Amino acid sequence: MGLLLGACSSLRYYAQAAHGQGRLIVHQRKISRLVRDPATDPQLAARLQLAQQARRFASQRLGLPDNRSYTGYVALDRPYVVWNVFATPRFSVHAVPQCFPIAGCVAYRGWFKKADAKADAARLQARGDDVWVGGVPAYSTLGWFADPILSSMLRWDDDELDSTIFHELAHQLIYVKGDTAFNESFATFVQTEGLREWRQLRNLPPHEPTRAMDDGFTRLVLDLRARLKALYASAVDEAAMAAGKQREIAAFRRRYAQWRGRDWPGNHRYDSWVAQPINNARLLPFGLYDQWTSAFAVLFRRAESHWPAFYASVRTLAGMPKSQREQALQALRSSGS
Repeated sequence: MGLLLGACSSLRYYAQAAHGQGRLIVHQRKISRLVRDPATDPQLAARLQLAQQARRFASQRLGLPDNRSYTGYVALDRPYVVWNVFATPRFSVHAVPQCFPIAGCVAYRGWFKKADAKADAARLQARGDDVWVGGVPAYSTLGWFADPILSSMLRWDDDELDSTIFHELAHQLIYVKGDTAFNESFATFVQTEGLREWRQLRNLPPHEPTRAMDDGFTRLVLDLRARLKALYASAVDEAAMAAGKQREIAAFRRRYAQWRGRDWPGNHRYDSWVAQPINNARLLPFGLYDQWTSAFAVLFRRAESHWPAFYASVRTLAGMPKSQREQALQALRSSGS
């Protein structure tokens, strides 16, 4: 019965994913036509036109796939394209893995309807897991479909919109099933370096207005995760573990308040995140996107900033067994040159 119910659940999940993706395909409009259409809002047309310039730059200068991805636009009827559901056991910082034929195992499941995501989260909570649901403005089909620019992506400024196109195209170029940290760190490096070169081409100065604060906050969250991991590995009983979990979260909030007051007085951009309920699942996304970016920076320097040579080196890493790949990345990160 358990296997049968699991199979039914999987069928429902894939059915909603196919339906949601199909609707994006049906409602996609070609950007080149939109920007020429006098009925298009001028501000929207200008943003899409700049994004198309960034799209051409991605293929011509960064060596990213030259296909129909991000040449179309979809106006959504909702704030996010999907909602991701993250889950961990109650006393673990490791995700309950979600495995798929194309992407391999990742730390979440994506739902095209918020109500479906909440229902999935409720199911996981009912069995005792820590759960978090987060809206997602964009995602990649890894080149299986022509991914569009979505209206949910336009909440970002031009830099973030353009660099996200670089990030998602990088996933289409190189992707290792089941290694989220590798995939996201690689794409994040391409995103960051690509944006630097894209701004340089347009004679704009480097632009990293929040990077230092973001990095500092991520370190605080990773420190909390490390403390919780040590707690869960201890031999205390369940009641003591539950109490210790809440103490660590409360202590994190105090450290955050001290850090922000000392280093970022007047900047409250993370206050809302910290004030909301915190559990293991809510910590999962932190560190995934930049765990190995410094290693890829070393690789890029060794390739003398030549994108084809860099990608060749990344493909060599991608072809290694995961343990060997992580050893190589650790060596690169430690070398720093």
